[in-house]
Amino acid sequence: MSLDPLLEADLAIRIHAFSAIAAFAIGGFVLWRRKGTTLHKALGRLWVVLMLVVATSSLFINEIRLVGPFSPIHIFAVMTYLGIGQALWAIRVKRDVAAHRANMQGTYLGALLLAGAFTFLPGRRMHDVLFGPDAGWTPSLIVIGAALAATGLLWRRLMPRAAD
Repeated sequence: MSLDPLLEADLAIRIHAFSAIAAFAIGGFVLWRRKGTTLHKALGRLWVVLMLVVATSSLFINEIRLVGPFSPIHIFAVMTYLGIGQALWAIRVKRDVAAHRANMQGTYLGALLLAGAFTFLPGRRMHDVLFGPDAGWTPSLIVIGAALAATGLLWRRLMPRAAD
């Protein structure tokens, strides 16, 4: 493991990666802590800011260009904006805790866990950071498979609670 590929990357990539790592950790903590507390609200606000930084910085990362400067992964930025917007609308305007919870959990699972898993493909920077440039497909497939399995399990565990 070496942070060099990340530390040598463009500023947008560094901002994106470090914000995503922080959002992953803080979001996971918030998801499993008691809700409605001062700590939940403070960390939730921090998480929203981090996710907006993650989504916005992703728009400046254009190494894979399929449609102009964008690639299909940029759809996650739009999904992040929509998920957070719907979650904030649900809790601030409608006072709908279940919709707030579902949107926040869905954004965490989709934008961080699922999208993040694919940053570990060979040739991608996070693959080089975690496994090294010569590691090949095996560690990537293990991480991606584990992330997909975790997303599925967490989705089944978390999302039925949205109907509360």
